[in-house]
This record gives sequence, structure tokens and C-alpha cells, in this order.
Amino acid sequence: MTPPDLVVANVAVPGRDGVWTLVCAAGRVLELLPNDPAAVFPEARVISGRGLLLLPAMTDAHTHLREPGQEWKEDIASGLSAAAGGGFSNILCMANTEPVNDNAAVTRLMLRRAAESWPHGPRLFPVGALTLGLAGKQLAPMEELLAAGCVAFSNDGEPVADTELFRHALAYAADLAPVIDHCEDPYMAKGAGANEGVMSARLGLRGQPDVAEALQVARDILLAEYLNAPVHLAHVSCRRAVELIADAKRRGAPVTAETCPHYLLMTDAALFGYDTMAKVNPPLRTDDDRLALVQALREGVIDILATDHAPHAAHEKETPFEEAKNGITGLDTALASLWELVRLGKLTPEDIALRFAWRPAEIFKLPHCRFAPGDPADFCLFDPEESWVVTTESLRSKGKNTPLLGQSLTGRVMLTVVDGHVVHELARPGA
Repeated sequence: MTPPDLVVANVAVPGRDGVWTLVCAAGRVLELLPNDPAAVFPEARVISGRGLLLLPAMTDAHTHLREPGQEWKEDIASGLSAAAGGGFSNILCMANTEPVNDNAAVTRLMLRRAAESWPHGPRLFPVGALTLGLAGKQLAPMEELLAAGCVAFSNDGEPVADTELFRHALAYAADLAPVIDHCEDPYMAKGAGANEGVMSARLGLRGQPDVAEALQVARDILLAEYLNAPVHLAHVSCRRAVELIADAKRRGAPVTAETCPHYLLMTDAALFGYDTMAKVNPPLRTDDDRLALVQALREGVIDILATDHAPHAAHEKETPFEEAKNGITGLDTALASLWELVRLGKLTPEDIALRFAWRPAEIFKLPHCRFAPGDPADFCLFDPEESWVVTTESLRSKGKNTPLLGQSLTGRVMLTVVDGHVVHELARPGA
């Protein structure tokens, strides 16, 4: 047996009583053992977990890393740095780069940049464009993209209005890889950035109704059922969509869905004062929508969490509301912000592991760690009591566009390991 080379002792494990020790070798889990202070591992690096939570490293199924073409917002190196600090081992990056990731050359460039900047992880998995140039007119060469390393296809940010084309896309991709759809009716206040309701009326902003999302969700569900072809619904934000997805799942439709931390934690009240940091697409909705999403995540109607990490430069947010770019950066803060729901008893640590680590990796067929012998050594140590302030300096992403700026969060990723390699380690005060 390969001798242990990495040991993390004295950790708490969600769903298990007592204190545990994780033993790894050659990038794999050997075993998870009840803690034994007398155990000796002479050839291994031994890390004291200090009673912190041992969590599986997470998979983010929805990020925008901007490279190639908009490296001044984010590049692959800075995005993966933020991912490491946030506790992620797998990152799916969307195709809306410049040029668009609709050909093998762009896919290979992304993978090469990742290997050059973060050779030991987090791992980058490109999402190929569903249509050429994201224009919604002609299907992209899916088999070419798949062969180059893409793991899914999406027109994210530019929903496909042509239902016949989208039908063919689902049918063609069914035997290749999942299709991720941005559900937004392209004619109903597209990309408005504010929910149509009391707050948008008070602020005098153009709003997008929740039905604009629900219409596209209903279309995708019907097509998926008709074709028996899977579809994954991106960044679900409203109760109407949740109800449609719940009904579809009761019928056995091949549909999965995601939501994001900001939809579980914030409402359109965050727009008060025309705060462009809270301008996102789909927009933040009402508290009723937020509560519906929390319940749907807990019950599995919403399958997974994803950040929809969308970094922008400062000048793109420091403008009048209607001119500001949509998007919130989330890799650095996702786990820490969500832990507020754990403290409130709305989610459990096991929910976080399932919805942000195991289930997304299953949907997109990616490596993940359940702490079973032979699993990849992908994990993080999380301190639920560590308080820190979200500042431009504390965010590793180039994008500082988050409504959390200046706020104090309680809970922080102290260590991230991918394939047995430490890719992030934060010294504890007094350690």
C-alpha cells in the first residue's frame, strides 16, 4: 500500500460524531479514521485540523472567468486563485469570452492557461457555446468542443429565442454532454437587472417580471420531456420557476436546476439607493421568492448551488443603474455567506456538501470526494467561527463587484486541497 503523505488530524465531519483524521496518499483518500492522538505518520505532512470542519471541496457549475478577451475583469489565473480561496476543486467556466468559446482553439487555450497558472488545481472545465458566436442562429460544433475538453454546452447570457433551434440543440447534445440554459424570455425586459415589482416602481427602474424566467423554464421542461433529453436550468431566481420544476420532477422529466447564494440571501431591497453592486441577471427577487428557493434547495427541487461568478471592473459598476453591467462576483464569498443559513437552521452542513460538492459533480461527471477510500483528495477545512470583513484586499478575484463589500462574514475557508496538493492555506491568528 502506498504510504500516507498527507494527514489532516483532529477535524469535525458533518454527519459523523466525534473527531476524525483524514489519511491521504498520492492524491487519493486512504481512509477516514477516528482521531488517534498517538498515531504516527513519519513520511507524511501532518496538518492539525484544530477541530475545524472537514468539507468536500466544491464544484462551481457556473463561473465567468473572462479569458480570453476581457482579462482586465478577470483572467483564468486570478479566477482559479479565488476558487482555491473559496474551497473549490472544480470550476465550469462559461463560453461568453472574446472570442466566444465556440471552437476547439479557444477551449484548448483556456485549458493551457489553467495548467500554466494552477497546475495542481483547482481544475478548469470549459463550457462550450451552444450556438456559433452565441448568436442563436446556428449550432456550434459540439463534438469538436467535447473532444477539446468541454464538459457542457450553454448560450448563457444570450438565451436561445429560436425554439426549433433549441429543440435540435437538446436532441443533438443528449448523447454528448449536458445543456445549461439561461432561462429568460428575450423580449421581456431582457437583462433589466431589477425585478418588476414594488422596489423597481419606487426607484423608477425598468423591471423584469418573474414570468420572463418562468416562460423559458416551462419551454425547456416541455422540450426535455418531449425529447427525453436532459436540460440543466441555470441560476433559478423565483417561486414561479420553482413550482414548474417541482411539477416536472414529479412527472420524471429529465431536468436539473441550480440557484446561487445571492438569491438565497438577498432580495430586491438590496437595490435601494440604486446600488449597482446588487444588479444581477436574473435580478434579485422578493422575500417570497427567496424563501421558496431555500425550501426548494433543501428538498432537492433545486439540485445544486452555483456562484454565477461574474466579475466586472470598477468603472462598469460606478455608473447610473441602467448603464451598469449585470453581475456579482462570488467565488471568494460563496461558502462563508451561505453559512449564515446554516447558523439559522435553514440549511445543514450536509446540505452544503450535497448541493455544492457532490451533486454538481455527479451531474457534470466530474471528480469529487466523499471521503471514501480511492476518492480524489479534494477537500477544505472551514472555520465556522472565523470572522472577516469583505474588502477589495480580501477578495482574490479581480472583480470586486459584490454587495457584501464592507460587511463582516463569519466563517472562512482556511485550507483547500486538490488531488492531495495544498492550493490554499490561511494562517490562523496565533497559530
